[in-house]
Amino acid sequence: MALDKLLENEAQSEIQRIRAEAQGRAQQILADAQERAQAMIESRQRALETQRQAGIVRARSAADLELNAARLTASESGMTQVYALVDQHLDQITQAPEYRDILARLIYQAREVVTDAESVEVNPAEAQLARELVHDIPVRENPSIRGGVRVVARGGKSGITNTLGGRLERVKGELAPQISRILAE
Repeated sequence: MALDKLLENEAQSEIQRIRAEAQGRAQQILADAQERAQAMIESRQRALETQRQAGIVRARSAADLELNAARLTASESGMTQVYALVDQHLDQITQAPEYRDILARLIYQAREVVTDAESVEVNPAEAQLARELVHDIPVRENPSIRGGVRVVARGGKSGITNTLGGRLERVKGELAPQISRILAE
C-alpha cells in the first residue's frame, strides 16, 4: 500500500503543479488581455480627444470666419456711408465762399499739366466763378464735371480732369484702413 499512497501523492503533487501552472498561465493570459484592453481603451480615448480638439478648432475657425465676415460687411457698409457723407460735403463745398480759392487751385494745377490748354470746362453752376478766374482761354459748361475742372487741349483729344471727387477716388485705397480702424473703435 505504500506504493499506492506514494503514487497517489505523486499524482496529487503533479495535479497541483499542473493546476498551479495552468492558473499562472491563466493569470498571465488575463493580465495580457487586460493590458491590451487598457491600451485599446487609451488609444480610443486619445483618438476621441483628438477628434474633439479638431472639432473645437473647426468650430472656432468657423466662428472666427463668420465674425470676420460680419465685420467686413459692417465695415463695407460703414465705408459706403462714410463716402456718401463725404460726397455730400463735397457738394456743399462748392457753395462755400472758400470754394473760389479751391477752384482756382484746381484750375492752376490742371493747367500746369496741360500747358497747351485750349479751354476750361466746369459745371454750369460754377461757370461764372471760373470765368472770373480764367481770362486767357474760354470757359465751357460741362454738366458731367462736379466740384472741379477739366482742362482741354488739341481740340478735345487730350486733357485732364481735376476734381475733388476724383481726388477722393485716388486716395480711397490709402484712406480705407484708417477709416476702418476709426469705424471699429
